[in-house]
Amino acid sequence: MRGWWQELAGLVLPVDCAGCGAPRVPVCAGCRALLGGAGAGRVRPSPCPGGLPVVQAAAVYEGAVRDLLLAHKERGALPLAGVLGAGLAAAVLAGGAAYGPGGVVLVPVPSARRQVRARGHDPARRIALAAAGRLRRAGVGARVAPVLGLRRAVADQAGLGARERRENLAGALAVRRDGVRVTGGAPVVLVDDVMTTGATLAEAARAVRAAGLAGPGGGSGAGGRGAGAGVLRAAVVAAPGASFACPAPGGAAARGPAREKSCE
Repeated sequence: MRGWWQELAGLVLPVDCAGCGAPRVPVCAGCRALLGGAGAGRVRPSPCPGGLPVVQAAAVYEGAVRDLLLAHKERGALPLAGVLGAGLAAAVLAGGAAYGPGGVVLVPVPSARRQVRARGHDPARRIALAAAGRLRRAGVGARVAPVLGLRRAVADQAGLGARERRENLAGALAVRRDGVRVTGGAPVVLVDDVMTTGATLAEAARAVRAAGLAGPGGGSGAGGRGAGAGVLRAAVVAAPGASFACPAPGGAAARGPAREKSCE
C-alpha cells in the first residue's frame, strides 16, 4: 500500500523539483527563493491596455518559475499551490498598500468552465487561497472572494496578440450579483498566476469598477476613491522580464495624460 501511495503521489507531486529538476524534492530551496519576494516589483506591459491598475509581480516568468507555474496549471501538480501562493502573497505585500482593519480581498481572475473541467482545478483560485493563508500568517487580514465570472464565451487566448486579446475579452467579465456583499467594502486586489499582455487584468478591473467595488482611479496613490473601497490594485505570481522595466509614477516615461489614464 505504501508503494502504491508513493506512485500515486508521484503523479501529482513530482519526485524531482518541478522547477529545476533537482532530485528527491518537490520544490528545491533555490526555486522557493525565486518566489520569496526578493525580486518582487511593479510590472507594466507594453503596450499597456487602458484601465490596467498598478500590478505587482513576484518573479520573472521564465525558467524554473515558468516550469513551476505550468506544472501546477497544466499538469495537475496541485501541492505546488503552496509555493506559488507564497509568491503571490509577496507580490500583494510589494504593493505597499495600507490595508484597513477589514484586511484585503483577493479576487481571482476566473478561468473558463471548459478549462476548469479539462484541468480539474482553477489555478488562479487555488493559488489565491494559498496566498491568503500566507498573508494572514504575516499579519494581514486576507480572504478570497471569487466574485468575477464570464458572462459570455471567449476564445482561447493562446496564440493571440495583445490587441486580439483585448478584443476577445472586451465586456466578457462581470461581478456576480452578491459581489458587493461578499467583498464587504474591503480593498480589492485582483490576482492571477501570470500577466503577459495585461488584457485579462484590465478587463477584470473594468468589471470590478463597473460594479462599484473600487474607485475609478487606476491606483498609483492613496487617492482615487470612488463608490467602492478605493484604489484598485493587482498582483500576479510572475510576468515577463521586460515588463519589470517600469518607471515610478511621475517619472519621465510615465508623464503625459494618456499614459497616466491607461496605466496609473
